[in-house]
Amino acid sequence: MRIIVNTSSMVPIYEQIMESIKKQITEGQIQNNDALPSVRALAKELKISALTVKKAYDQLEAEGWISTVHGKGSYVSTDNAELFIQQQQKELEKQMELLISKARLAGLSAEQIREMLEIYLED
Repeated sequence: MRIIVNTSSMVPIYEQIMESIKKQITEGQIQNNDALPSVRALAKELKISALTVKKAYDQLEAEGWISTVHGKGSYVSTDNAELFIQQQQKELEKQMELLISKARLAGLSAEQIREMLEIYLED
């Protein structure tokens, strides 16, 4: 598992850690039941406070991405991650419907909407 943090970013370090772990889970780079580095080990590797790593792990656990076994460590829990991804997809579908409705109210045709979408997909 590879995590890179940017200390000059406006995004808090614990959130950067969370996003990196979530991304690796969703991309399949780390699998269900894989062990995460210990809080101390990751803090030492990243040269940050153990409390920052602990905060990230606690939040990931609260969101269902990982589970922690006292005295043994933290492990990936992809069952909840898959549910989260499905929820995200449903939310995106709702937002797409809203955007398409707004585009139609603005007088755009289906072809114009597709062209706009293609432009954004190229980036």
